[in-house]
Amino acid sequence: MIRELDFFIFIGSTYTHLAVNRAEALAGHAGIALRWRPFSARTLMIEQNNRPFVGKPVKLAYMWRDVERRAQRHGVPFAGVPPYPIDMDERANRVATVAAAEGWCPAFVRAAYAAWFLERKDPGAVENLAPVLERLGHVPREVLARADAPDIRERYAAETDTARRLGIFGSPTFLCGTEVFWGDDRLEDAIDWCSAH
Repeated sequence: MIRELDFFIFIGSTYTHLAVNRAEALAGHAGIALRWRPFSARTLMIEQNNRPFVGKPVKLAYMWRDVERRAQRHGVPFAGVPPYPIDMDERANRVATVAAAEGWCPAFVRAAYAAWFLERKDPGAVENLAPVLERLGHVPREVLARADAPDIRERYAAETDTARRLGIFGSPTFLCGTEVFWGDDRLEDAIDWCSAH
């Protein structure tokens, strides 16, 4: 029986850039399948009055330097500070929800983060999303229409409700059973726990 680790992601979270470039290989090496679950971390952070970088320039500067250091340590591409915040309509996350339903979420999320972190383009903007989708072999008009459909909006909201109920408050979060591991720096811990339990 293959062990499974839930991977709650939000395109718009800076540290998630690291996790989406590391998690699949590490989990695969440990014989663990990742289940990619887009959700609205922004919604939960607003509800919990937990917006760590809003109005905090010193903490924001530290975060970017920390992401850069961790990227260098783990061999994750980093091309300098990208635009932030991004995707205020959470369109890229709804596309990720479509992709999760159809089985191409990992490729899309990595491509969206590459557009954001390496090309410095907001992956939620239609003009930036379209070429990402085309490179992945999808018809942008069709995927974007699907991402705006009521069933996908409901699925995205339901995943956010699930995250809320599980005590998840940010991205990336890894869930093994009922054990919650938050942050890219807890990825190895999550994999170890999942392997042992």
